[in-house]
Amino acid sequence: RSTFYTANFGIMNVNPNEFGTSLESTVCSREEQDNAILNMYMERKSHVLQFLQSHLSPQLLEHHHKKVELLKKSYYYIEVLPSRVILRDQNHVLVSTDIFQIIDPWRLQRMKKVARTQTEIQLVLLTDLLEQLQRGREELACYVETSNVVTFLSKWELAVQKLSDLSELMNKFLSLQVPGKLHAKHRLVSHADIKGTRIPDIKLFLSTKMPVMFDRKESVAHKNWAHLKWFTENQESPFEQYELHFRLLTHGTETEVEQRGILEVISDTCVVCDLLPDRSYEFTIRRAETYTLVYETWHDTITLTTVNSAEDSRTC
Repeated sequence: RSTFYTANFGIMNVNPNEFGTSLESTVCSREEQDNAILNMYMERKSHVLQFLQSHLSPQLLEHHHKKVELLKKSYYYIEVLPSRVILRDQNHVLVSTDIFQIIDPWRLQRMKKVARTQTEIQLVLLTDLLEQLQRGREELACYVETSNVVTFLSKWELAVQKLSDLSELMNKFLSLQVPGKLHAKHRLVSHADIKGTRIPDIKLFLSTKMPVMFDRKESVAHKNWAHLKWFTENQESPFEQYELHFRLLTHGTETEVEQRGILEVISDTCVVCDLLPDRSYEFTIRRAETYTLVYETWHDTITLTTVNSAEDSRTC
């Protein structure tokens, strides 16, 4: 037997075979520990990468960006439910009445201002939340790409909190894309005006319609007329009302000054006649203004130039 000196300089007897087995066990234990740490690192890294791919991929963020830009160009309306109520007329006959006939106009105008403010706040929040999501993705991607095993695992709790925060932000972002309810602090209907008839609870909502955009392939100008075509992102009723504005961009004579106008259209196409040849015209399309419209800031505009008389013999 050989001797082995302990840390306190005592002397103990050791079996060489037992010592070899113990050393091999220690090495094996370290390898297992290293493998466990590596597996933990790979598993957690995969979790973060999967989250980035499924919830914050560049393609998905680009889709959300386009959706926010579309919402900024949309039209927002105040919607009142129920749309009709049953009232008694002077002869005590039950009559179905449009809700707007009994709503106080001044109170409704005040609610429309509230709705406009709510819409503006909602659009600002959407933009801010999307920027936070984009920054969060960049931070997580940097965490995954630049951290070694030790650094990655040491910051794991912070990463988990970041994942949770981004999930919450995404849920809030998605919920804000849908216009919400409006809360009226005061009654919209004066009971004195309806002679004691019981009115059901009136609920106010914001509704959205997509922006109108010109079809730039189908919209063309000829010698003295132009054919305009437009569309929306979703297929809407063919009976939607639109306003087509047009004006001559450069004018000098009195006749040229009169080259402007507004056409009301219930279609997705329109022909504008009596234009001057070889002139540039600006056309703007928008939805017709209604009593319930509360917010709009964008209209699509296109410039078309009529051709020279000798180039096109077709007339309006």
